[in-house]
Amino acid sequence: MPGTNLTREEAQQRAKLLTVDSYEIDLDLSGAQEGGTFRSVTTVRFDVAEDGDGAESFIDLVAPAVHQVTLNGDSLDPAEVFADSRITLPGLLRGRNVLRVEAECAYTNTGEGLHRFVDPVDDQAYLYTQFEVPDARRVFASFEQPDLKATFQFTVKAPEGWTVISNSPTPEPRENVWAFEPTPRLSSYVTALIVGPYHSVHSVYEKDGQSVPLGIYCRPSLAEFLDADAIFDVTRQGFDWFQEKFDYAYPFKKYDQLFVPEFNAGAMENAGAVTIRDQYVFRSKVTDAAYEMRAATILHELAHMWFGDLVTMEWWNDLWLNESFATYAEAACQADAPGSKWPHSWTTFANQMKTWAYRQDQLPSTHPIMAEIRDLDDVLVNFDGITYAKGASVLKQLVAYVGEDAFFRGVQAYFKRHAYGNTRLSDLLGALEETSGRDLKTWSKKWLETAGINILRPEIETDADGVITSFAIRQEAPALPAGAKGEPTLRPHRIAIGLYDLDEASGKLVRGDRVELDVDGELTAVPQLAGKRRPAVILLNDDDLSYAKVRLDEQSLAFVTEHLGDFESSLPRALCWASAWDMARDGELPAREYLSLVLSGIGKESDIGVVQSLHRQVKLALDLYADPAAREALLARWTDATLAHLRSAEPGSDHQLAWARAFAATARTPEQLDLLEALLAGTQTIEGLAVDTELRWTFVQRLAAVGRFDEAEIAAEYERDKTAAGERHAATARAARPTEEAKAEAWASVVESDKLPNAVQEAVIAGFVQPDQRELLAPYTDKYFEALADVWASRSHEMAQQIAVGLYPSIQVSRETLDKTDAWLASAKPSAALRRLVLESRAGVERALRAQAADAAAS
Repeated sequence: MPGTNLTREEAQQRAKLLTVDSYEIDLDLSGAQEGGTFRSVTTVRFDVAEDGDGAESFIDLVAPAVHQVTLNGDSLDPAEVFADSRITLPGLLRGRNVLRVEAECAYTNTGEGLHRFVDPVDDQAYLYTQFEVPDARRVFASFEQPDLKATFQFTVKAPEGWTVISNSPTPEPRENVWAFEPTPRLSSYVTALIVGPYHSVHSVYEKDGQSVPLGIYCRPSLAEFLDADAIFDVTRQGFDWFQEKFDYAYPFKKYDQLFVPEFNAGAMENAGAVTIRDQYVFRSKVTDAAYEMRAATILHELAHMWFGDLVTMEWWNDLWLNESFATYAEAACQADAPGSKWPHSWTTFANQMKTWAYRQDQLPSTHPIMAEIRDLDDVLVNFDGITYAKGASVLKQLVAYVGEDAFFRGVQAYFKRHAYGNTRLSDLLGALEETSGRDLKTWSKKWLETAGINILRPEIETDADGVITSFAIRQEAPALPAGAKGEPTLRPHRIAIGLYDLDEASGKLVRGDRVELDVDGELTAVPQLAGKRRPAVILLNDDDLSYAKVRLDEQSLAFVTEHLGDFESSLPRALCWASAWDMARDGELPAREYLSLVLSGIGKESDIGVVQSLHRQVKLALDLYADPAAREALLARWTDATLAHLRSAEPGSDHQLAWARAFAATARTPEQLDLLEALLAGTQTIEGLAVDTELRWTFVQRLAAVGRFDEAEIAAEYERDKTAAGERHAATARAARPTEEAKAEAWASVVESDKLPNAVQEAVIAGFVQPDQRELLAPYTDKYFEALADVWASRSHEMAQQIAVGLYPSIQVSRETLDKTDAWLASAKPSAALRRLVLESRAGVERALRAQAADAAAS
């Protein structure tokens, strides 16, 4: 039997044979407070194709036990038909078939299937489902593939006083039983149940006679922090914008957003019942960038109600389109919706999403946006920077290529044509061709069916007076990383060129001219710029229309190095910051020079999201890309700068909070660590800096990592914050301690035991890996490779991936690490999914080695 995998061919064969009509699912969760298992009874009505009389198929189920299987009134022996994750269905009848499966299913603590969490504040259990990609089968028997849509009718028994939320409006319970109305036709992976004594706030979206009930839920222990009005405001903004742009009314009867504990992802687009990680209910002061990210997540999932839930991909190779569209739509809505608090969202997109995409696209696992998804194992590791960020970047370019009006007219036709159905990419492109008149076949082939990234460089000639005599754009297609499939490809780009000069009155770099054009082939002439005076800075891909690595010419780079913080607008600053970071990662800009560039410009950077990204990137550069011989001096220089900025930042500002976190991340001298202790104790203060719950844990974790704090101090801090978040923070602090005993204890809890829930395991791994502790952690390189195959074979996907990626010896930047990785890959013969994860981590070490060599050469 095939374990828990499912191949595309099997799914196609099943879809040809079966048409699913409805599910009736009866769950007894009355024992959820105690945990263990629960009774699941599923009745499925489905039709078999005319030529399928007597055929055999299967339904999916992951369960500790199956008690009864009845097919068309005939009882089947579970011992004979149930194995691994499948129930065999023999002797199917042409036309209508009815299947009933009674099983014993299990609660999980991994964030997959029906997750169970007990809140330490009230000792109550809280449940929620997470079904993407193939985990509805952990709760009820299902044909687990996106193109076998059906209606779902849930009946749930739960403890008295609890709430049950699903895709359909919540009914009044009778004797603690909630009987929901059937849903519209949905894919199994977007069905949902959220069960427990949740706190809720309700409102309504009303416009032009339309009325949609809105709900927000969280645990009671977080209720005091729930800023429901702000969440409703963003939600209504999304409803307004999406319904106008899509010209299709919200397709479900209500819209609930449920902030749930120990959630693996950011959120999940369950139809009408979106689950969101409850770290987005902010317990302490956060910067505006965090609110912007939360708003983006809310809008992303709301966009999925149309693109993903109403119209769903036929198979997982179009997962990219599902996620890329929602990612593009979230940014476009924030940028354009009336009254948006984040009209600079394309700056954030360039700074975060595209940086992620560029990094992913240079790994040996790079793949076409439209990836080859052969089975479920493939898709489980494909929620990556290409699926989300590169795809969204290319969609943004497609909008520029066909025109925004034509793009949304095509989307409108697509929704109307395929509502409640399944589609392929060709269905959307066909609609866009109709509305735009553009032939998208060549565009699609070069952008969606090839891997890798292009580099755009300006080639400029000027006369003695500084007037441009010729201007061209050279496009390069670098060789793909070793091991990647495909060939380098030159692509058609729609870009803008910005010409910037320093305005003497304001001291700002201001755009004086802009040219928009198509770039194609190796060299594209730009005659529009001939005869113009050469400005201080010429910026390719201004407005960030295309997806490409951009390089500045030598003169522009020199000017930007001195004036990067002086751009009047945040987007060109972000593009230049991103280009500099890319050069640092490529070893073209040594780590010490990248540090100097950041220090010269970050004080003028107003966008807090960019500032926080720079903080993360500088620390990564110094930890991994700096010459080891110079690393301590560079870290000291950076830490001194973080403290200076902390002290000079406006009291109470977002920048002050961000600099406090950056300072804590690398504080190292006795005086700096004394300051952290004093801020915790309250014996020293910095005007405006609130050392609240989350910031306290940031300080505690650093003090634990350098050996200042041990169990007594960590336990005392947990006593102040005996919550689920406090438990995670304490686990991180304990694992961060620089002793052999602490590391052994952390390792054993994650690798040698499978008892930790997903969120605590993640927290322990975060504390275990400390770049300052390379020597202490060195013995764990061999331990990692000794344990990895067994971990992958015995744990669920989410738990195994956390370990495979999180505990890879990424900070051991050496040839020896590469050799040990290669030896393991050769001997262990891992699955394609695990091999991919290890190769990606290996590529990080290889890149760091090159960057360290470049930094050493610069000394």
